[in-house]
Amino acid sequence: MTPDLKKLPQHIAIIMDGNGRWARERGLHRVEGHRRGSEVVDDVVTTCRTLGIRYLTLYAFSMENWARPKDEISALMALLKEFLISKREKLVKNEIRLLTIGDVDRLPTDVLEVLKQTEELTRHFDKMFLILALSYSARDEIVRAVNELLKEKDKGQYKDNFISVERFSDYLDTASIPDPDLLIRTSGERRISNFLLWQSAYTELYFSDIHWPAFDKEELFKAIGEYQKRERRFGRISEQIQT
Repeated sequence: MTPDLKKLPQHIAIIMDGNGRWARERGLHRVEGHRRGSEVVDDVVTTCRTLGIRYLTLYAFSMENWARPKDEISALMALLKEFLISKREKLVKNEIRLLTIGDVDRLPTDVLEVLKQTEELTRHFDKMFLILALSYSARDEIVRAVNELLKEKDKGQYKDNFISVERFSDYLDTASIPDPDLLIRTSGERRISNFLLWQSAYTELYFSDIHWPAFDKEELFKAIGEYQKRERRFGRISEQIQT
């Protein structure tokens, strides 16, 4: 069932979990799960663009993922590079701007080069924003923001003794991006694993038992449908929302 197009979330964030488990259940190597997962990314981006979802953030590689076996990291980096190159033309055709959050300088040089090229190629578009969280940790993001603020303070660039929530948000990787309305996590886990901790203060959470490689348009519609049933009060009461 197609969701109500008048009540769509502006920003969807997704923790794409379960690639390895999907592969293991089929007797495949974990890398095959990641490969299938990258195909699902393409499908979900296309569906969101068609629906009119303006922002889509995908937790593609966490800072903690650097602790995985080296051969798996190499395979993931190769898949990321392949995805960026193969989907570049489609991003341009659909006027989708690619953005990244996280400590991307830790990525391999060749991957980082392709990433920067794709960001530059799409930087004039604003129909939809695809944000990849790469080498990302929400705690690290917050600490980096604090350290940047302290540097400015030391240099005399920031003279106030008080900082507002809004001003602090300007120091985060997501400074130009609205907070997510809906956060989806696949594969049955019920936690957000150091993802957009600051930004998700009022985000609706949706947990799917489906592994990411099996996540399809109908599952996305189901998540959006559940979001549309919820009343988003932001601290107010129902009567205030309805008037």
